Amino acid sequence: MPISSVLGYATMAVGEPLKPFIYNPPEMGVNDVRVTVTHCGLCHTDIQAVDDYYGITTYPFVPGHEIVGYVSHVGEAVSSLKIGDRVGIGWQGRSCMQCEWCLKGEEQLCMDIVDSGTWVPYGGFSSSVVVDHRFAYPLPEAMPSEVAAVLMCAGITVFSPLRSYSTQPALKIAIIGCGGLGHLAIQFAHALNYEVTVISSCSDKKEQALGLGADHFILSSDLARLRQHSFSFDLLLCTATGRLPWEALLETLKKEGRIVLVGFPDLSMNPTDLVAHNLSITGSFLGNRATMREMLSFAQEHRITPMVEIMPMSQVNAAMKLVKENKVRYRIVLVNEPDSG
Repeated sequence: MPISSVLGYATMAVGEPLKPFIYNPPEMGVNDVRVTVTHCGLCHTDIQAVDDYYGITTYPFVPGHEIVGYVSHVGEAVSSLKIGDRVGIGWQGRSCMQCEWCLKGEEQLCMDIVDSGTWVPYGGFSSSVVVDHRFAYPLPEAMPSEVAAVLMCAGITVFSPLRSYSTQPALKIAIIGCGGLGHLAIQFAHALNYEVTVISSCSDKKEQALGLGADHFILSSDLARLRQHSFSFDLLLCTATGRLPWEALLETLKKEGRIVLVGFPDLSMNPTDLVAHNLSITGSFLGNRATMREMLSFAQEHRITPMVEIMPMSQVNAAMKLVKENKVRYRIVLVNEPDSG
């Protein structure tokens, strides 16, 4: 039976706390599915969007894009999913399927990407969402829902660039940051046979980083130690935010090395080493549908697991406060109570 309303948690203006928000369910197209949300990860991007960091948020705004749930309705043209299937949904819930990037199979670069987010019109901090079925991914049966939720955004964000460059043998990588993205990047990079060094501002993360699969650990404030690694790394994968010692970090890259940004750090550096050593900087945004499916299978096969704290969806504001205060190791997944609609 069609549902009459959806319960979500919305902010009504920039920076305001979320509050219960009842809205009419979005209309479904022939290629859409409606998914009853059981779990939704809290990503730092959700908090930034609440504050309109990207300049694209419209209000009322329901965040949430690391979604796991069960298909409850299917559009007329949908044959690959059926009611009752457990699926994961990431940041991207649709694409135009017509622009040059979609036709290349790189849907995450769709020219209509702003309107393709799962949180358009309303996101996963809700009792249900509607997305194009091609962006709802069947999950490995044995994968816990709270694990899958985090992988739908954080997982694909780090796996996609790591997988792209792993075709070259014996690569040495330095992962900058050991947080929500970094702790997953360590596990994926180790499983992809990189030699992994973690560069972190927190000395107390050393044992944890090594336990997750890192081969080496360097404190980012230890400039003398960084200098000992001049021309050492093929790749720097930056998962961190804020200010970083870029001059010292550039010196650790081999000639023709590459910096890959998956986070949003302050980026200020002298370009001399970039030019003289033929270095490059690139961003990496999510991943295409084929890479998403590969990532889920790879994570299950190699037992890659995010560190997760579970909280009720109704405590979303408390959860956001913990993330803002950097008191989470490393991800929070919100769970809908059975009577939440």
